[in-house]
Amino acid sequence: MTPTESALILAIGEAEPAVAAHRERLDRAAGWGIPAHITVLYPFLPPHEIDDRATAALTGVAASVPAFFLTLQRVSWFGDRVVWLAPTPATPIVTLTAAVTARFGLLPYGGEHDDVIPHLTIGHDHPRPVLEAAAADVTRHLPVHARVTSMRLIAGRPEPGEPWQTLAEFPLG
Repeated sequence: MTPTESALILAIGEAEPAVAAHRERLDRAAGWGIPAHITVLYPFLPPHEIDDRATAALTGVAASVPAFFLTLQRVSWFGDRVVWLAPTPATPIVTLTAAVTARFGLLPYGGEHDDVIPHLTIGHDHPRPVLEAAAADVTRHLPVHARVTSMRLIAGRPEPGEPWQTLAEFPLG
């Protein structure tokens, strides 16, 4: 199937042991083959609009933000519907998102939310007790430390089927 959407993410492989089983059950993005991650920008350009100029611009944006270490040490919530891990520090992620949005004129989450809050989703849109149980289990595995060295461009369809594919990796500065 032809991809219809793209996203820019920071894959956090170090978090997989803590969150993978829960994400498989509670986060539809895991079912699309998207790894544990913190979103930089979604949606990004439609895949058919991603060309050499766009990838060159992403290379420059990524290089403008130094690689960094982060720690996932706290579970948080968006209301009662989304449980997630908060990265510390969040500033490099916010800086990266701001740089991409400024360069491409796109709004994070299509402008649906006023503030960009970097997060690694554990689960969403399930009964609160189910999400609380996942949160309690994940908490036992915290903190998670990770080194973020690149931004990943992925594309796919927001539905079950073929997994999303990595189109490119952009090294951070």
